[in-house]
Amino acid sequence: MNKTVTKSQFKPRALEYFRQIQKTGEAVIITDHGKPVLKVVPYAEKPADALKALRGTVRKFTDPTKPTGEKWEGLK
Repeated sequence: MNKTVTKSQFKPRALEYFRQIQKTGEAVIITDHGKPVLKVVPYAEKPADALKALRGTVRKFTDPTKPTGEKWEGLK
Protein backbone atom coordinates (compact mmCIF):
# COMPACT_ATOMS: atom_id res chain seq x y z
CA MET A 1 0.00 0.00 0.00
CA ASN A 2 1.25 3.48 -0.85
CA LYS A 3 2.03 5.94 1.90
CA THR A 4 0.46 9.41 1.68
CA VAL A 5 2.05 12.57 3.08
CA THR A 6 1.34 16.28 2.74
CA LYS A 7 3.75 18.66 1.02
CA SER A 8 4.55 20.29 4.35
CA GLN A 9 5.39 16.90 5.88
CA PHE A 10 7.48 15.84 2.89
CA LYS A 11 9.59 18.97 2.48
CA PRO A 12 11.69 18.85 5.68
CA ARG A 13 12.03 15.04 5.58
CA ALA A 14 12.51 14.46 1.83
CA LEU A 15 15.79 12.55 2.17
CA GLU A 16 14.25 10.31 4.81
CA TYR A 17 11.35 9.51 2.47
CA PHE A 18 13.76 8.89 -0.43
CA ARG A 19 15.69 6.36 1.65
CA GLN A 20 12.46 4.70 2.76
CA ILE A 21 11.27 4.38 -0.86
CA GLN A 22 14.63 2.95 -1.90
CA LYS A 23 14.64 0.45 0.98
CA THR A 24 11.03 -0.77 0.82
CA GLY A 25 10.24 -0.21 -2.86
CA GLU A 26 6.94 1.34 -1.81
CA ALA A 27 5.71 4.55 -3.44
CA VAL A 28 4.91 7.75 -1.54
CA ILE A 29 2.04 9.98 -2.67
CA ILE A 30 2.39 13.68 -1.88
CA THR A 31 -0.79 15.68 -1.41
CA ASP A 32 -1.62 19.38 -1.58
CA HIS A 33 -4.76 20.47 0.25
CA GLY A 34 -5.87 16.83 0.44
CA LYS A 35 -5.49 16.11 -3.28
CA PRO A 36 -2.71 13.86 -4.65
CA VAL A 37 -0.25 15.85 -6.76
CA LEU A 38 2.92 13.73 -6.94
CA LYS A 39 3.86 10.08 -6.68
CA VAL A 40 7.47 9.23 -5.85
CA VAL A 41 8.35 5.69 -6.93
CA PRO A 42 11.59 3.72 -6.95
CA TYR A 43 13.64 3.87 -10.13
CA ALA A 44 13.46 0.77 -12.34
CA GLU A 45 16.56 0.07 -14.44
CA LYS A 46 14.57 -1.84 -17.04
CA PRO A 47 11.24 -0.17 -17.87
CA ALA A 48 10.13 -3.32 -19.71
CA ASP A 49 10.03 -5.14 -16.36
CA ALA A 50 7.18 -2.89 -15.26
CA LEU A 51 5.15 -4.02 -18.27
CA LYS A 52 5.47 -7.76 -17.60
CA ALA A 53 2.16 -7.75 -15.74
CA LEU A 54 0.39 -6.69 -18.96
CA ARG A 55 1.79 -9.46 -21.16
CA GLY A 56 -0.92 -11.69 -22.55
CA THR A 57 -3.75 -9.36 -21.52
CA VAL A 58 -4.06 -7.35 -24.74
CA ARG A 59 -6.50 -8.58 -27.36
CA LYS A 60 -6.51 -7.81 -31.05
CA PHE A 61 -9.81 -7.19 -32.81
CA THR A 62 -9.57 -7.15 -36.59
CA ASP A 63 -13.11 -5.76 -36.99
CA PRO A 64 -13.79 -3.33 -34.13
CA THR A 65 -17.42 -2.82 -35.19
CA LYS A 66 -18.38 -6.48 -34.69
CA PRO A 67 -19.65 -7.62 -31.26
CA THR A 68 -17.03 -9.49 -29.24
CA GLY A 69 -19.51 -11.90 -27.74
CA GLU A 70 -18.39 -10.97 -24.23
CA LYS A 71 -20.65 -9.38 -21.64
CA TRP A 72 -19.29 -6.27 -20.04
CA GLU A 73 -18.82 -6.26 -16.29
CA GLY A 74 -21.10 -3.22 -15.97
CA LEU A 75 -23.98 -4.95 -17.74
CA LYS A 76 -24.10 -7.92 -15.36
